[in-house]
Amino acid sequence: MRQLLHSPLAGITAFLCNMFMAYVVYAICRVVFIALNWDTFGPAFSHLDLGLLLTGCWFVASSAIFDTLAIYVLLMLFPCHLRENGRYQSWVKVVYLVIMAIAIIANFCDAVYYPFTGRRTTLSVFSEFANDDNVGGIIWIEVLRHWYLVLLAIGMIWGMYKLYVKPRLSVRDGKKAYYITNVVVFLFMVWATVVAMRGGATGVTRPITMSNANQYVNHPGEAAMLLNTPFTMIRASNHKSFVDPAYYNKEELDQRFSPIVEPQPADTIGFREKNVVVFILESFGREYIGAFNDTLEGGSYKGYTPFLDELIAQSLTFDYSFANGRKSIDAMPSILSSIPMFVEPYFVSSTSLNEVGGLADCLNPKGYRTLFVHGADNGSMGFEAFAHATQFKQYLGRDEYSDSDDPEFDGDRDFDGRWAIWDQPFMRYWLKQLNAIGDQPFLSAIFTATSHHPFHIPESFKDIYPEEELPIHKCVRYVDNALREFFTEASKQPWYENTIFVLTGDHTNMTNHDMYQTDLGLYCSPVIFFDPSGEMPRGRRHAVAQQIDIMPTVLGWLHYDKPYLAFGQDLINTPDSLTYAVSYNNGIYQMVKNGYMLQFDGKQSTALYDIQHDWMLHDNLLRQEGHTEADSIRQDYEQWFKALIQSYMQRMVNDQLVCNPKKVLREK
Repeated sequence: MRQLLHSPLAGITAFLCNMFMAYVVYAICRVVFIALNWDTFGPAFSHLDLGLLLTGCWFVASSAIFDTLAIYVLLMLFPCHLRENGRYQSWVKVVYLVIMAIAIIANFCDAVYYPFTGRRTTLSVFSEFANDDNVGGIIWIEVLRHWYLVLLAIGMIWGMYKLYVKPRLSVRDGKKAYYITNVVVFLFMVWATVVAMRGGATGVTRPITMSNANQYVNHPGEAAMLLNTPFTMIRASNHKSFVDPAYYNKEELDQRFSPIVEPQPADTIGFREKNVVVFILESFGREYIGAFNDTLEGGSYKGYTPFLDELIAQSLTFDYSFANGRKSIDAMPSILSSIPMFVEPYFVSSTSLNEVGGLADCLNPKGYRTLFVHGADNGSMGFEAFAHATQFKQYLGRDEYSDSDDPEFDGDRDFDGRWAIWDQPFMRYWLKQLNAIGDQPFLSAIFTATSHHPFHIPESFKDIYPEEELPIHKCVRYVDNALREFFTEASKQPWYENTIFVLTGDHTNMTNHDMYQTDLGLYCSPVIFFDPSGEMPRGRRHAVAQQIDIMPTVLGWLHYDKPYLAFGQDLINTPDSLTYAVSYNNGIYQMVKNGYMLQFDGKQSTALYDIQHDWMLHDNLLRQEGHTEADSIRQDYEQWFKALIQSYMQRMVNDQLVCNPKKVLREK
């Protein structure tokens, strides 16, 4: 080795040693990521092809390493005598160490953040929290909780500093071997870098993306094991979120699917002038609600929501109900505008300035007062901007709460110290705003906050709701009690009987049951319709429901008579067998319909599961030879799903997220 470091091959020898160290570092980061999320990934190792998995890890790591260290390749191998300067080599070392240190920190942060999103982090995370001043405090909390990762990161960076190999180059003017060797090596490594970044050497190879990881695993949720954070950040930044796949021509597309709803003319009942109240409950997965899990743990599971259990007994609910995304910023477009999350959150995509409609936009012309409330700082998470974009006429946040003249509400006392006003006092404040509206019909939505990470509750409730198996459980109990208080007081108001209440979670969160850790279980969220008057149907339907169904279901029940755009369905007027749910999971589109789940990578179907008998997704029916029924179902579902995806992409790209009432695109 010492001779090589003083030979014409000194540069390439040192380079190879340092690149090998980069692969070792990425391997350690991957082990840490899997170890911290072992409850999610551990079961996968029983059925994965480990050889295939390691191959995938190699390709993804190579792409990330050469993506980030391309400048190092250039500085280290470019054939010029400047490389022989000791100071120059010291600066090259600094470049290498800074890049690798950032990669380590990004991967470790993602290992901690992953349980809350179920996907590797992309650059959209910076847009997501751009308006939140409390992120630094949250990060500091996690640094203290995961002190061992801090020590490991410091140790790894120090180890790279000590083990980094610097070549001992000397001037060799006039020596042909020196120039020929270094030029050839440089050109070869430029070619090798391009190959690694693209993920292949053939002319037809496209730069690999996050979705390519799925070819090495059985389920999209497992793809995160192969990916690394520098890779996902770089690939997402270089990738257009929305591209028209052009599966069908316009005539075929409109025949298969159109999101334009053309209601029938108003019947003798006419428009129902009912109030609409929507609860978007932070992190409320179905797992926490006992009423949805009567067979869990052998029938002994009680859950953490005694009030919601009581409310559900008087409500319309569904055996299969899902969120359309895994983040808070996915929820508002889905729930209030019937726009699912595909590829990237609408909030932070390049199409976020598109004209967009929704429940408020539809009900404003009917004389409704429209109000959105969220207890965080105004502007947090982009909620205020989206509420205004969808025509909510009023927004109330922490700013208005703190400025209230009512002595019952103290913005400093009731602030949780991290995100928002505690849910219980903020719901009291919201209820007073609703009571003040008077006879005018209203639409109002709240986005709760207390069940958000880092999962704190007020000091006065810590003895009432102590720590349980998961940190979020005490928060769920607290929010459930806040809901009980709200409904108890609301039931005394004159507007209560004339109100439709809708309750759903924004996304799922921490879980400790296997059935909620699958590609499907990670999206299981409640969808609850409660009508105190009893006019709306009640009971549990053996059907599928999703967040994007809330808007068309509410408008359908109100007998709204104008055309509008919705990617969901009116659940009350749709047969159980035709209800469906869609989502996007680590590069894979997912659809649930009539007892099956289809997974589609944008080009072809990759899996079909019979979820009524195989909820854990063990048996991919598309891998069973001679299963003609499965192939028939795949073709039927895929053709329809492709039309929905294409319609979504076209309308995103062409700014067509609102309906032109003069243009009838579909007869319902």
